[in-house]
Amino acid sequence: MAGNEPVTSPDQHKEPNLRLVRTAAVVSALITLTLVFGNHKPGVESVWIGLIAGLMLLAVIVDWMLRRNGLRS
Repeated sequence: MAGNEPVTSPDQHKEPNLRLVRTAAVVSALITLTLVFGNHKPGVESVWIGLIAGLMLLAVIVDWMLRRNGLRS
């Protein structure tokens, strides 16, 4: 065993299920957008909620485009 090498299990080296991760991100963004329709007057919090949901969707779209073009493995 190497001196500074961390001890990890084989499960930690497994690739994540990308389809599941993307689906979870899109569902999370949609659930976040439902928070806009609450019992409050639209204001600053609605803008932040929209920005957060938009950034989640943008991350999924950019990741999808990079993988499609072969720029990310």
